[in-house]
Amino acid sequence: MGVLRVRGLPALQPVPWAKRPRISPGGTQRPLSSSSSTHTLSSMPQRLPGNSWDSHMHIVEPSRYPLSATAAYASSKPHSLSDALAFESTLGIRNLVLVQPSIYGYDNSCLLDGLKQLGPKHGRGVVCFNAAAIIDEERRCRCHDEGTLATWHRLGVRGVRLNFVSVPQQLSAGELQLILRQYADVIRDLGWVLQLYVPMETLPHLVPIIPQLGVKVCLDHFAKPTLPPSSSLSSSSPPFNPYALPGFTALISLLEQGNTYVKISAPYRLSDDPQFEHLGVLASKLMLAGRERLVFATDWPHTRFKDIDIAPFAEVCLRWCAEEDAGLAERLFRRNAEALWDVKPE
Repeated sequence: MGVLRVRGLPALQPVPWAKRPRISPGGTQRPLSSSSSTHTLSSMPQRLPGNSWDSHMHIVEPSRYPLSATAAYASSKPHSLSDALAFESTLGIRNLVLVQPSIYGYDNSCLLDGLKQLGPKHGRGVVCFNAAAIIDEERRCRCHDEGTLATWHRLGVRGVRLNFVSVPQQLSAGELQLILRQYADVIRDLGWVLQLYVPMETLPHLVPIIPQLGVKVCLDHFAKPTLPPSSSLSSSSPPFNPYALPGFTALISLLEQGNTYVKISAPYRLSDDPQFEHLGVLASKLMLAGRERLVFATDWPHTRFKDIDIAPFAEVCLRWCAEEDAGLAERLFRRNAEALWDVKPE
């Protein structure tokens, strides 16, 4: 997996205990938690707040929409919108945010087709594009036709994703800040979200710039921390201190400033602990700092992983909310997403 190396900071290195098998014929990956049950899955639609949103999932149909020639991996099978809706129904979720996967590059055709089928009442999209190219195209269209961005907005697109984890890049802090400014300038008038997939240890470089962008920023997957190994979870180990994680203090600062959101999603990309203990400590601190700016997501179809059961994670998210505030689940699963993705509450 490619990483973002900000010069002056050590690169995020793969953690041996967190290695995961890539999708391949015959590949296996154990379920997220051995404690999941048919009862949990069957009761989930009744337990999640009504009109909940899944703020990060993908659809991939290589036979209809070929992958990018530079795709870092290939999906072993299609994951259509119909498949997605069938999966979401097991959780009782009908509102989806389709996020452009890295394997499609700048070709958003599959995502846009999905948005057309979903309709703007139940669907939002986060696209990928080359900022310089889209600026040039918008200038050409301005005098005589609806531009690409306006067309996408009408379909339900509300954000652009910059993925510095799945796609290898080496940037200085200044170069990274310049890129964020360029994309923010493109989307600001539309009210779109700048969605970032960056390692948590890069966040100190972003604290000075994000408040100046004039757009909402959303960080993928708990802001991509490098967690201690699950083997450190023992009664003899010292308590886990999230503030010892590189970049965590910066994350809390960004949350408290008010225009940064964090996705509570993809625990299997961060840890192999089926009880989510480290992530639970993180979630508690994030809820204290920014309860109005956390959104739940499934990360379906869990690209590069197999046989993931996300129901135990949804279950533990409900528990984390209940431990903090009786009304927090409504925010995590619904209200915060409506605010982030420009959805008019019903």
